[in-house]
Amino acid sequence: MRRLLCAAAKSAPFMSAPFMSALFMSALFVSFLATDPAGAAIVVQINRATQTMQVIVDGVPRYDWRVSTGRRGLPTPGGVYHPQRLATSWYSRKYHNSPMPHSIFFRGGIAIHGTYETAWLGRPVSHGCVRLQPANAAALFGLIQREGVGATTIVVH
Repeated sequence: MRRLLCAAAKSAPFMSAPFMSALFMSALFVSFLATDPAGAAIVVQINRATQTMQVIVDGVPRYDWRVSTGRRGLPTPGGVYHPQRLATSWYSRKYHNSPMPHSIFFRGGIAIHGTYETAWLGRPVSHGCVRLQPANAAALFGLIQREGVGATTIVVH
């Protein structure tokens, strides 16, 4: 490809080296996108003020769920993250072996996961994790597993 670009530069004197370099980088970027195996773009928006989560797939809202984020003194960290690891079945070593089904870890030990304490959803009562109904956690976990962790962005407001 580089030879082709160099040949084009010699035949067209207006094509300078910086222009050719930019053209080459653009072609390389486009070829990368064409071979990218990632699935749909997933954005998980977590709103700590309203205790809700919205899941957006390819720019289209798909799910709106109540969640429980970190309580006072143990807040869910705000920011933009990507999943670090997934665990179908996980138990907290720090908090009395508490079950954390369908865990999506995004910052160290902080995860989005199912909870059996569903009466508390909609209120900030966790130790920093984002708790969901077990069925909702399974749906999100499956979606991320199918489309890929590289295609997923988690935004905590």
